Amino acid sequence: MKSFIALLQNYWNHRISKPVVARIIFIGLGISTTLWFLIRVIPKPQRAAYPCMQASAPIMSGFVIYLLALTGSLAAFRKAKLNFAKASYFYAGVFLLVAIGGSIAFFVQNPVEVFAANAPEWIIKANVPIGTARGINAGRVVWVHDPKVAKWDGTTGFWWDDAYTSQTETDKMMMQTLTSLTGEANLTNAWDKLFVSFNKAKKSKKGGYRANQKIAIKINTNNNSAQANSNEINASPQVTLAMLRTLMNDAHIPQKNITVFDASRFITDNIYDKCHKEFPDVVFVDNVGGNGRVKSTYVGNAIPYSADNGKLATGLATCAVEADYLINIALLKGHVGQGVTLCAKNYYGVTSIYNDWRKNAHDNFNQDRQGNAKYMTFVDYMGHKDLGEKTMLFLLDGLYGAKLVNGIPTPKWQMAPFNNEWPCSLFASQDGVAIDAVGLDFLRSEWPDMVDIAFSDQYLIEAAQANNPPSKTVYDPEKDGTRIASLGVMEHWNNTKEKKYSKNLGKQFGIELIQKTIE
Repeated sequence: MKSFIALLQNYWNHRISKPVVARIIFIGLGISTTLWFLIRVIPKPQRAAYPCMQASAPIMSGFVIYLLALTGSLAAFRKAKLNFAKASYFYAGVFLLVAIGGSIAFFVQNPVEVFAANAPEWIIKANVPIGTARGINAGRVVWVHDPKVAKWDGTTGFWWDDAYTSQTETDKMMMQTLTSLTGEANLTNAWDKLFVSFNKAKKSKKGGYRANQKIAIKINTNNNSAQANSNEINASPQVTLAMLRTLMNDAHIPQKNITVFDASRFITDNIYDKCHKEFPDVVFVDNVGGNGRVKSTYVGNAIPYSADNGKLATGLATCAVEADYLINIALLKGHVGQGVTLCAKNYYGVTSIYNDWRKNAHDNFNQDRQGNAKYMTFVDYMGHKDLGEKTMLFLLDGLYGAKLVNGIPTPKWQMAPFNNEWPCSLFASQDGVAIDAVGLDFLRSEWPDMVDIAFSDQYLIEAAQANNPPSKTVYDPEKDGTRIASLGVMEHWNNTKEKKYSKNLGKQFGIELIQKTIE
């Protein structure tokens, strides 16, 4: 129901202009939301606090007021007529005034206002950057689109099989992504520039990668319940291998110094076999170990959090804590609760949670349903010294993408340039806020009816202003007395068609989205 309302809100604000059509749709939606509310809440009153009920309440109340104005004015006209007939002119005049007032309220009321007042914030805000941009080219997010990379038909075999997802095209995308992000002509120079930039910004040290330094690559295999292969949306083997290839062949990192991990889940055979065959000395860490994988261990109380989080796990994977650099490869997909799961959410899998998600606490992941500022756990992840602040490179694997958190990749994307095909995209940035802002704009522009999408940018607004956030939270995820600074730049693009951010519009501050297409 909430998704249906969100879709109609978006349609109303963008398409409906004729008053008569608007009034008809308003009445129809008012009846349906009122019935829905009554059917759900009367048997169980506590359901009134559910997000879907809160989403329908403004429309229902507007409809009720609308009906009261109509019925009240008609009743008042009848009373006025009767009192005039009885020569009770005083009462007749009072009822006439009530009738006129109700009529004015009925005819003047604009149903669109019911929706506009409840519209998601992203519909009305664009190109208003906040925070401090990061990176060699501050605030740059690279988007590489290659229509040839993903050709799965949606039913046959596994979407990640090389017959449907091209390793050759993925390698091309990785090369284009890294060179465009750094402005370098080749991958060796691009990697050197990334290491030098990170060391200068985070460690106040000159130079690039040094011998024996460790790199940990966090992938997202959230939808696996074992090491056996699955057809659900997860990290693609092609992107994982493309990253390993460029680290070894271009950045010249020794295999033994690289770890691929998802400490809370399982590294499936499709990823392990494909990568291990080519790079046998790379370390793979998952929650159970065995079959060539290393079982995850944790450093206790490594992230005590800035605020009381209930029972959220406070341990961090040892491979992340001991690494000198992190690479965050997240997925482009939706997620119940917080609306989306991108780079910030990917850090949850570094914590000492159970591999059975039902046993885990999830406090303070969700945004406030009315859009009010609040403490957001994701900001602690993004600002922690062994998580976001250790990440030298953020990527979003959008070869397929998905509307929901689990299941097979589905549906295909309608917006240009995808045009009813898979997104076939790879995104990269040195700015963890900016890349999630871009991913969020793609997801909710494609699917404005996504579950829990309203106000899903709240964690990015907090992160961009982490030194002085709207919630007034003192973000200090290590509890060492040091308040974190802005974690990057946040804004929304101008519109779905042009996809332009402030720097694309010639402004000096904001996000810069660089689009590259591989023909």
